[in-house]
Amino acid sequence: MLWLAHKPSARKTITALTALVLIGIAVRSYFLFHVLRPLGPDADSFGMFYIERIYYPTYSRLDGLLAGVSLALIHTFRPGWRTALARHANILTALGLVLLGFSCWLFADRFSSATGAAAAGTVIGFPLLSLGLLFVVSAAAEPTSLLGRACVPGAQTVAVLAYSLYLVHKSVANLNDRFLLHDPTPPTFTTLALHYASSFAVAALLYFTVERPFLQLRDRA
Repeated sequence: MLWLAHKPSARKTITALTALVLIGIAVRSYFLFHVLRPLGPDADSFGMFYIERIYYPTYSRLDGLLAGVSLALIHTFRPGWRTALARHANILTALGLVLLGFSCWLFADRFSSATGAAAAGTVIGFPLLSLGLLFVVSAAAEPTSLLGRACVPGAQTVAVLAYSLYLVHKSVANLNDRFLLHDPTPPTFTTLALHYASSFAVAALLYFTVERPFLQLRDRA
């Protein structure tokens, strides 16, 4: 960050973002081919190792964060680039949906296989998924696009609480399973409704007591 802040430029920023994407690809490739593949697809520990070594660690899953940061950088510092994106918003929507569909196909067997499409999904699927989401979000941010003109009830509330929801939903679900749902599997409509309602309640509490006050403090400072 200090290097980027010293004489900032688009070239330096693009170089840093690209390097982080490539580091993620390298990290996932190493764990996939040197840790997971020797286990074999029938090993009971394959899925757990995948989650612990590839799915959860921040250093191997920066792609989504980088996509959001990239879009924010464009909107803040490169209005000309944003105008160019806005002119092709509907094309970006189509490209984004294609990338999302392709990524989902690649991810189909990622927790149980280290070969074929599953391996490609692990290595390059996350950047492709993030790029597809970047295209869709970019298009949806433009009021002239088909996505931008669509009105989705409740979307603004979900967007406001999105970060707090991200932080709390897994912990809330685990607490529900431990103290309220003594036999949570298989999931039912009631259990899902409980997870959704309680996650939103805790996220709202976190947003109004922590996130929003500190955002206001940031703006004042």
